[in-house]
Amino acid sequence: MKRLITILKLAFVVFLALPAGAALADAPKVIRIGFASVGVGNRPVVGGSSLSVVHGRGLLEEEFKRDNVKIEWSFFRGAGPAVNEAYANGLLDFALQGDLPSTIGRAGGLKTKLLAGTAIRQHTYLAVPADSPVTSLADLKGKKVAIFKGTNIQLAIAKILAGSGLTERDLRVINMDTATAKAALATKDIDAAFGGADLLSLRDQGIVKIVYSTKNQSPTFLRNAHLIVTEEFANKYPDATKRVVKVLVQAAHWVSENEKNPAAVYQLWSKSGVPFANYKEDHTGESLKVRSSPLFDEFLIARYKSAVADAKKFGLIRNTFDVDAWIDQRFLREALKELNLERYWPEFDAGGNLKRPGS
Repeated sequence: MKRLITILKLAFVVFLALPAGAALADAPKVIRIGFASVGVGNRPVVGGSSLSVVHGRGLLEEEFKRDNVKIEWSFFRGAGPAVNEAYANGLLDFALQGDLPSTIGRAGGLKTKLLAGTAIRQHTYLAVPADSPVTSLADLKGKKVAIFKGTNIQLAIAKILAGSGLTERDLRVINMDTATAKAALATKDIDAAFGGADLLSLRDQGIVKIVYSTKNQSPTFLRNAHLIVTEEFANKYPDATKRVVKVLVQAAHWVSENEKNPAAVYQLWSKSGVPFANYKEDHTGESLKVRSSPLFDEFLIARYKSAVADAKKFGLIRNTFDVDAWIDQRFLREALKELNLERYWPEFDAGGNLKRPGS
């Protein structure tokens, strides 16, 4: 009996020695993940990223099955701004989100951390009705143009327009989400719309023509997104956070290993409603391995620093913040080491030039 009391006392001392907020078991009951996007026709499936692979193949469900942890997925037609609202209301733990909306959220007081790249170097397309006289960016002056404000495409468009000596003020900009803009193009209620590879399907149907894209343009024109987590979740459940990042890295590796024969990747992504052929066209001539890289290398870090500076310049945020402190690479580094993938993906310098080839 005295021995039992001694053991209990020692256990109590060990418990008191734990840091404030530490848990004896790092296992949440549920992990809530959001996509700042939605599939065609509002379907709860999106493509184009390593996190899409994680969702489509049920990799997190498998990872946390033995712990009885439930994985909840949410898809937001309102994209990045809607994700920020969900974060503000305590409804999400992780999300795939673009650079601008996450920047706005962080500047506005949302306590988040960036964990890994998951949809980097995304292209932007400009679509106009098939019979439109618009043939270039210069022709957009005074035209009604749909832009999804508050998403990562907004900053990309600002740079694209600047390259042709234009600003949003030269256009009659209308804030529209992706689905609404595509419908407005079909009914010719707008003159043009900027968007992603899903616009290619409208072209294939003869509804629009693509008059500009960032294909073969400077990598600084491209859009980037990432896996983001709340500081509260990462601090309370560090092991679970590491496992989520590890699964994401495994998914990115699967995509990269299929670079020479990516049919399986595009087929999985096409469940979003975006045709297989459109994903293939969007990635043709480019390295699927580079675009699926989870690394926050010098290039991607520079892009996020530029996003914060541009958001301030365009009056989208009032104050800037320390991007290096915002990016938390601890979990990614641990996952890369554990999976022996530390030198697998190539790294690029701040200007987008190859610094170190992958293995």
